Amino acid sequence: MADLLTGDDFGAMFQDVRRYAFRLETRNRYNVPDERPSFEAFMAGRRELDESVRSGPWYDMTRQAAREGRPFARVRIVSTPLNDYSRYALWAAQGNLAAGEEIRYLDRDRAEALGLPVRPPHDAWLLDDERIAVLHFDDEDQLLGAELLDDPTTIEQHQAWRDIAWKTSVSRDEFLRSL
Repeated sequence: MADLLTGDDFGAMFQDVRRYAFRLETRNRYNVPDERPSFEAFMAGRRELDESVRSGPWYDMTRQAAREGRPFARVRIVSTPLNDYSRYALWAAQGNLAAGEEIRYLDRDRAEALGLPVRPPHDAWLLDDERIAVLHFDDEDQLLGAELLDDPTTIEQHQAWRDIAWKTSVSRDEFLRSL
């Protein structure tokens, strides 16, 4: 595996976005330490949006990027019925949406039939159609870091996956109505 961007270097990758950032999210679970308190509260039945899902560095950055015309968007590939984490992420997406991100949803079986890289999961950010940040995770679903790639063939593949995923996915509200 190549050297991975982590910590401040990982965050700086998003500060360099000039036009847009798109993420294809294909995992059924993300083990994000900062989300644990919010996830546990959600699982305990508390559904108010606390500060952890409304504010913070990520939300500040995406809010600023949206104001500057550099939108962040993602398509989440989800298995149905939803697992606990997917239900939480669907609920917590309200904070991302309020910060200016656009998040769409696509059923895993449909995504696989369309040729999207879902088994095994493949998560990546397409940045300005110039770079790909392939995300690597450990066996416990914790992010290890991002491998930054810029070869044209890889970029073209990710652009094609983005186009398929975006065209066939639905908004959060439409997805919620389909459940």
